[in-house]
Amino acid sequence: MTLKVVFMGTPQFAVPALKKICESEMDIVTVYSQPPRKSNRGMNIEKSPVHKFADDNNLNIRTPSKLDDDWEYFKSLKFDLAIVVAYGQIISKNFLEIPEHGFLNIHASILPKWRGAAPIQRSIMEQDTFTGISIMQIEEQLDAGPVLIRQEIELNENSTAGQVEQRLSEIGADKILEAIHLIEKKEAVYIPQDHNAATYAKKIKKEDEVIDWTRDAKAIVAQINALNPRPGACFEYKGEKIKIWKASHGSGDGEPGLVMNDQLQVACGKGSIFVEEIQRPGKKIQPIKIFLLGFAIPESTLLN
Repeated sequence: MTLKVVFMGTPQFAVPALKKICESEMDIVTVYSQPPRKSNRGMNIEKSPVHKFADDNNLNIRTPSKLDDDWEYFKSLKFDLAIVVAYGQIISKNFLEIPEHGFLNIHASILPKWRGAAPIQRSIMEQDTFTGISIMQIEEQLDAGPVLIRQEIELNENSTAGQVEQRLSEIGADKILEAIHLIEKKEAVYIPQDHNAATYAKKIKKEDEVIDWTRDAKAIVAQINALNPRPGACFEYKGEKIKIWKASHGSGDGEPGLVMNDQLQVACGKGSIFVEEIQRPGKKIQPIKIFLLGFAIPESTLLN
């Protein structure tokens, strides 16, 4: 039996899964994505990566601002299973009850750890040694449904959110096909989560971007890696928000925020960081040596 599928996703993270499902020649009834939005500079209206993929592959696409407003159309669809990958909207209970096989979600953590909006970033910030993908059934409570498949990967002190996101999107694409085939063969076994062990990955806010030099150097490097490639970890100097994109930690003592040499080694609450890649507002990311040729931050400067 070939299942009829509705796919719901928005960012690039969701595209590999949609591509795999397309290549499997499964029957994709409709694709849902967030509506087109203004680009960062506000000049153009841009479709989401999933929307673009759907257009390029002649898939039926729906982009309601509120999913509930599309209820009549949604309930008219004849389909068996919904696949959700970072769609970006809460799905109401009445929607969840429609397909025979429910809604499957690709979540970027090993549930029940890091439920919520920013599991990759929070995992790296907390210096976890592993993360992964969970294929879970969606229920009303956020990321609390039973899990069909888990796949772990290792993290290290150099792992960035961008690197981990790409790897997990590819693993998720493979695992969602595996999950669909288990459902088709009536071999799907869902394992309830241990709700007492749940942790939550809160959405990244502006305050998460600001480097607190009183923290341990390893924690600051983890923050920098967790916010690469977006939105970036930053400090303020001469009224500018300077973003650090790559750094390593080392020894060395000093007042937190003290620039220790002419190559922007900065003292932290414990240890220090060596800045490797950095960016001024509106400028390109540069290696530290090139950056300092045009924008000096002298030794003995105390950063905020």
